[in-house]
Amino acid sequence: MRAHHGDVTSISAPLAPQDIRTACGAVEPDRPFGLYLHVPFCASRCGYCDFNTYTAGELGSSASPDSWFEAVTRELDLAAGMLAPARKVSTIFVGGGTPSLLGDDGLARVLAAVRSRFELADDAEVTTESNPESTSPEFFARLRAAGFTRISLGMQSAAPHVLATLDRTHTPGRAVAAAREAADAGFAHINLDLIYGTPGETDADLDASLDAVLSVPVDHVSAYALIVEDGTALARRVRRGELPAPDDDVLAARYARIDERLGANGFDWYEVSNWATSEPAWCRHNLAYWYSHDWWGVGPGAHSHVNGVRWSNLKHPARYATTLADGDLPVAAHEVLTPADRHVESVMLTARCRSGLRRDDLDAAELSAAERFTERGLLRPVGRMLVLTDRGRLLADAVVRDILVAGERS
Repeated sequence: MRAHHGDVTSISAPLAPQDIRTACGAVEPDRPFGLYLHVPFCASRCGYCDFNTYTAGELGSSASPDSWFEAVTRELDLAAGMLAPARKVSTIFVGGGTPSLLGDDGLARVLAAVRSRFELADDAEVTTESNPESTSPEFFARLRAAGFTRISLGMQSAAPHVLATLDRTHTPGRAVAAAREAADAGFAHINLDLIYGTPGETDADLDASLDAVLSVPVDHVSAYALIVEDGTALARRVRRGELPAPDDDVLAARYARIDERLGANGFDWYEVSNWATSEPAWCRHNLAYWYSHDWWGVGPGAHSHVNGVRWSNLKHPARYATTLADGDLPVAAHEVLTPADRHVESVMLTARCRSGLRRDDLDAAELSAAERFTERGLLRPVGRMLVLTDRGRLLADAVVRDILVAGERS
C-alpha cells in the first residue's frame, strides 16, 4: 500500500467549502494532524506509475514549479484559516512526482511556507521523497538545515534490466550512494523503496537489491509488489504480450524472502509492506493514514481527510492554480464517511499493521470469521488484539475481505 499519497476511493460529488470548514472547525485540537504536499513534476514518466504526475513536455507553458508554489501557498492559507487555530502539525510529507526536482532551495522554501502558516509540534516528522539522481551531498545538507528530518529514496531495484523495465532513469548504485550522503548530512531516518516481482527479475536480482539496501545506514525499508495499473505504459506492454504479468506465487516467495532477509538484519515489520529497525523509525505520517487520523493534502490531485470528511483536489496543475487564484478551494470531489464506512476502513487498514485488529471493534459475525482464521494460523491473538501471522501477511487482503463479508451477511 503506497499510503503516503492518501489515496481514497468512492469519491463522488463536489464538496461545498462550508462543509469542509465545518469539519475542520469541529476537530479536537490535540488530535494528530498531518500535511501532505504533492509535487506533480517528473523528469520522465515511469511505465508502472499511475500517480498524478506530469513531465515538462506534457504541461508545456500551462504550469511550472513557480506557479505550483504560488498555488500551494494559497491552499495553505485557506487550510490554516479553516482549521482550528490550536492545531499543531505532527507530520509533513512532501511526495510526488519527484519533489527533489524542486531542488534543495525549492524544498526549503516549501517547508518555510508551511512554518509561516502552521505551528509544528516539537517532535514533528518532516519527510520528503527524492529521486536518487536529483540529489547530492549539498542537497541533503541543505534539507537537514531547513528542518527536514526524514528522507525517502526511490531505489526500486539494484538490477539494471529491472530498472529499465520499470523505466527508472537512475543508475543502480545511485540510490545507496544517496542514502550514505543523507546519513552523512545528519539524517537519522532514511527509507529505501523497493519494488519486487517486475517481469524479468530473478531471485538473484532480488538478493542483490537486498544486499545493497543492507549495505547502507537506513532504518526503514518499504517493499511493494509490482501492480500493473490500468492506463499505464506497463499495462499496455503486458496486454500486447511484450511482458508477462506478475505471478502471484513468485510475488509471495519474493515477499517471504524480503521479510526473511530484513528480519535477519535487525528490521521488523510494522505494516505489511514496511519494515523498520525500531519504533522511532516508523513513518508516523503513513501511520496516520492507516489509523484514519486527520491530514490535509495540498497540491494538484492531493487527498485530504478531516473529521470524517474526505475530499480530493483538482488534478491538473493549471486548473488547480486557476481555481485557487479565484479564491476557491480546488475541490474536485468528496466523500462523507458513515459509521459503517469508518468501520470497514478501520478493519481494512489496521489489520495490515503489527498492532492488529481490536476484537472489540468486530461484530459477532466478523469475530467468528476472524477466529476461524486464527484456527488456520493466519491470525494470532495478542491480548485483545488479532495480529496477522507471517503466513497471514501473504493472504492479508483475503483475510480482511472475508472478515468484512461475514459482517455484511450478518
